[in-house]
Amino acid sequence: MFWSAAIKSVLLAFPALFSIVNPIGGALIFHEATADRSPAERAWIAGRVGIYAVVVLLGSLLAGTYILNFFGISLAALRIAGGLVIAVKAWELLSGPEHKARPAERAAAPAGEAAAIAFFPLTMPLTAGPGAISVSIALASERPHEGIAVGGFFLGVSLAACALSLLIWVMYRSADRLIGFLGPTGVATLSRLIAFVLLCIGTQITIDGVQATLKPVFAQ
Repeated sequence: MFWSAAIKSVLLAFPALFSIVNPIGGALIFHEATADRSPAERAWIAGRVGIYAVVVLLGSLLAGTYILNFFGISLAALRIAGGLVIAVKAWELLSGPEHKARPAERAAAPAGEAAAIAFFPLTMPLTAGPGAISVSIALASERPHEGIAVGGFFLGVSLAACALSLLIWVMYRSADRLIGFLGPTGVATLSRLIAFVLLCIGTQITIDGVQATLKPVFAQ
């Protein structure tokens, strides 16, 4: 029962989280956001994003519902706020000018600044943002209510979150190789496409939050 629940939860959680996090698309956004930094600094930031992502995902899976309840925040409010943040960042990427590469010898920014952008906006909201948090909280609500299967469930979803965070680190660290494979034209095209998809995701998350907020009003 324990291992059966663990395997089922891995198979449930990993595809759901992968689809919303999208590490491949995130790698292109990561490259665009850190293109003016040295390779060593980008590798360091990629590692930090991977660590922050697993903390956010595990925290949402294990304690997200309790934290929201403690602060009196509804899941709808989380979706509205997070969706707007994602949409704004996506619009900046979509409407901004094409990036021009700078010399790799550029002096690295202070560690504090690099750590700051690793969390915001690269982890929150662009990688493990409100969409991933919402999915994680929804997955946690599907847990068994009693018995040894509860432990298996949380082991499985935790393994899924760790595996996804490892994949995020690998893809972000390899962003330069991915960019080299695609070439300038492919990067420009795919970056705009991903930014548009990200804008749609942010808009959809916001719409879902608004619908959830207004549903009780129209139900009366």
